[in-house]
Amino acid sequence: MSDADRLRWEAHYRDKGPSTREPSSFLVSLDEVLPRRGRALDVAGGAGRNAVWLARRGLAVTALDISETALAIARTDAARAGVVLSTLAIDLEVEPLPPGPWDLVLSFHYLQRGLFARFPEVLAPGGLLVYVQATRSNLERWERPSERFLLEDGELARLVTGLEVLRLEEGWLDEGHHDARLLARKPL
Repeated sequence: MSDADRLRWEAHYRDKGPSTREPSSFLVSLDEVLPRRGRALDVAGGAGRNAVWLARRGLAVTALDISETALAIARTDAARAGVVLSTLAIDLEVEPLPPGPWDLVLSFHYLQRGLFARFPEVLAPGGLLVYVQATRSNLERWERPSERFLLEDGELARLVTGLEVLRLEEGWLDEGHHDARLLARKPL
């Protein structure tokens, strides 16, 4: 990300805080298939709403984001919940994903197409990827995210390689946005 983007996210979390502390409804809907032990990586996890939920379920979670302020909020919320959360401030446009193996990797509302080649490399055998991103159709109702942060309609299925797709859906879903959502597993 550019320095301007990093500064924008720092200002966002400093001035407005997190938009919600509740985990994603899609993530919660996967409760029965998600691991309760092992290691999880929350890619571009912001203020940790999903990371804290996963840690409360028993996973050792590392949340990474470009915003130190967001990660500080995540650590505070984790402490309040009585769980430990590891955080890592990195710019994924210039630094690689932390090496695995990870039993679960999630990425919500962060688009960097090159990461799809890396997800299978960092997942443990049988590990899960949970991914959610708005698509171009989202602009019919919402100004944000802007076009540079949107998947083309139908694109997510083409990006996933080396993983078994367990669930893939796209449309006007739970949270009112036109999202593409994925649950995929690395073969054993």
